[in-house]
Amino acid sequence: MKNIDPDNVRVILATDCGSTTTKAILIQKLDGVYRQTHRGEAPSTVEAPFADVTMGVVNAVTEVSELAGRRLIDDRGRIIQPAGGDEGCDIYISTSSAGGGLQMLVAGVVRQMTGESAKRAALGAGAIVMDVIASNDKRRPHDQIQRIRQLRPDMILISGGTDGGTTTHVVQIAELIAPAKPQPRFGRAYRMPIIYAGNKDAVSMIEGVFDETVDLSIAPNLRPVLERENLGPARDKIHDLFLEHVMAHAPGYDKLMGWVDAPIMPTPAAVGSILSTIAEQQAINAVGVDIGGATTDVFSVFDGTFNRTVSANLGMSYSISNVCTEAGMPNILRWVHFDMDERELRNRVKNKMIRPTTIPQTLEALIFEQAVAREALRLAYVQHKEFATTLKGVQQQRTVGDTFSQLSSGQTIVDNMKLDLLVGSGGVLSHAPRMHQTAMMLIDAFQPEGVTTLAKDSIFMMPHLGVLAQVHPKAAMEVFEKDCLIYLGTCVAAKGVGRPQRTCFEYVIRGETIEESGALAFGEIKLLPLGLGETATITAEPARGFDLGAGPGRRIERKVKGGTVGLILDARGRPLQLPADREICKRTIEEWVTSLDLYPTMVVAA
Repeated sequence: MKNIDPDNVRVILATDCGSTTTKAILIQKLDGVYRQTHRGEAPSTVEAPFADVTMGVVNAVTEVSELAGRRLIDDRGRIIQPAGGDEGCDIYISTSSAGGGLQMLVAGVVRQMTGESAKRAALGAGAIVMDVIASNDKRRPHDQIQRIRQLRPDMILISGGTDGGTTTHVVQIAELIAPAKPQPRFGRAYRMPIIYAGNKDAVSMIEGVFDETVDLSIAPNLRPVLERENLGPARDKIHDLFLEHVMAHAPGYDKLMGWVDAPIMPTPAAVGSILSTIAEQQAINAVGVDIGGATTDVFSVFDGTFNRTVSANLGMSYSISNVCTEAGMPNILRWVHFDMDERELRNRVKNKMIRPTTIPQTLEALIFEQAVAREALRLAYVQHKEFATTLKGVQQQRTVGDTFSQLSSGQTIVDNMKLDLLVGSGGVLSHAPRMHQTAMMLIDAFQPEGVTTLAKDSIFMMPHLGVLAQVHPKAAMEVFEKDCLIYLGTCVAAKGVGRPQRTCFEYVIRGETIEESGALAFGEIKLLPLGLGETATITAEPARGFDLGAGPGRRIERKVKGGTVGLILDARGRPLQLPADREICKRTIEEWVTSLDLYPTMVVAA
C-alpha cells in the first residue's frame, strides 16, 4: 500500500471489475466534502479474445473522463497520477469478482466446528466456498479424494484441533488432500496455495505431508481454544495469496496491480469491509443483501461480529428455477393479489433462465418477479441465520462424546429486534420502478422487528467504498452517507401474533413536518409521510403480547429517520403469517398493496 496523505487527496478513482461489467466511479472533494460525482461502465475484458482486464478498466474510466471533462488516461493507456489541474487522480483503487471471483475449498476436522470456522474465514475474505471436507462429512475417504480432484479451487484452507490438543485428525485431513494433487483453476503454471490454520503443534507434521508442488502457508489457529474464533489472520493471509497467486495469474491483473494504491480486494470482501466499518463507527447492527442473477450474498454485523453467506442457487435469472423449486410456487404466489396461470409462469421462469438480461414488460410480470425475489431473499436469510451462530460445542467440554452429540448447540446471533440498518442491493431491489416496492420486498423477506432503518445501495457503490475505507476512511464514510445509500425510511414493526381487528399498538409521532397519533389493529400496515433528511420521534405502546423492542407490552420512544418512501408502521405481526386460504390471502395482500401504494397504476383484476 502506497503512503497517502489524506489531507492532500482531492480526486479518487475506483473501479470494480465484474465478470461481465467493469464499473468506475469518480469521487471529488467539493466544498471540503467528498462526493461521488460521475460514473461509467464498460464490458469486462478478462476473457478471450481480449484476455486483459485493464482494457475494460480503461474503457470504463474513459467514459467517466468524458462525463467529468477531466483527463484520467494518458497517451500510453495508463491512469494519470497524481492529480494536477483538470487531469489525473490522487488515489486509484479497485475490486474484482471477474472470472468467478475467489473460489476456495476448506477443510476441518469436525464439519460443525472447525469446518464451519474455516468456512466463515473464507466467506469473510470474499470467497465462494466450493466444498467443505471434514472427517465426519459422511463421505468415504476415496470419495473425498475424488471430490478434491474434481474441484479446481484458487486456494485451500485447512483447520482443525485446538492448540495443544490432539494432532492426529488434522494430519489425516492433510493426508487426504496431499495425494489428491488438487489442480488450481488457472492451470499448472503456479503452485496451489494451501493455508494451514489449525493446531500449532501439528505444523511440522503438516509441512511433512505436503511436497514442493504446493505453496504451503501457516496462519494462527482459527480455533485456538474451543470458546474462541480467531479468523482475522487467516483472512489476511487469504487476501495476500489472492493477490500473489490468483490475481497475478489472471489475464492483465499483474498490470492492474501496478496501478492501484491499495491491494485489490474480492468484491464481496470489500462490501463486508464497508458494512463492518459503518457498524463499528455508528455502533449499530446491520444487515446487507446483494441479490444477483445466480447468487444472493447476505452480510451481517451483530454486536461487532461479521458474517457473510453465499446462497449459490438463489438468484433472479440463472437460478430463478431453483428459487421456484425450493420455495414452492404456492409460497411465491401468496405474495400476488390476483390469479395467475401456473403453466404460463413456469414458461416465464424458463425464459428468464435462458434470457437472463430481460426485464418485466408488464405489471403482472413485475409483480411475479418481485414475489420470487421475496422468497429468494427469505430463503437466503434463513440460510444466513443458520450459519451465523455462536460457536458450536463450546458449552460441552466434559467429554468428547458430549461435544459430538451436541454440536447443534450454536444459537444464531442474528436478532431482528436488534437490527438497526437493513441495506438492499442488486437489480430487482435497486431498479424497482418504485422505491416503495423495494422497501416492501425487504420488509416482507427479512421481517425486521422493532425500529429498523431501510436503505438501498444506489449504484452498488459499496465495493468501491470498502477498499477506500482501507486508505481513506473519512472519504469512504462521507460518500457512503451522502451518495451511496438512498434512505427509504424507517419500519416500526411489532413482534408477536394476535387476532385480526384487535389493537396491536398505539402510537404518537411528532416531528417538524408530522404530528399524528392513532392505533393499528393486528394485520394492518400503514405508510406515513416522512421525507429524506427529516426525523421524528415516535412513542408507541404495544398491546399485551406484542413487543416493539422494550419487552412485551412495554412502551418505546425512538427517533426515526425519513426517506424516499417514509415511515412504515407494521402491525402484521412477527413471524409474518399469511392466510392459508387463497381467496382471503389475495384480499389481504391487496389491502397491503393499497396501504403502501405499491402499484399506483394497477389495473389487474383482483
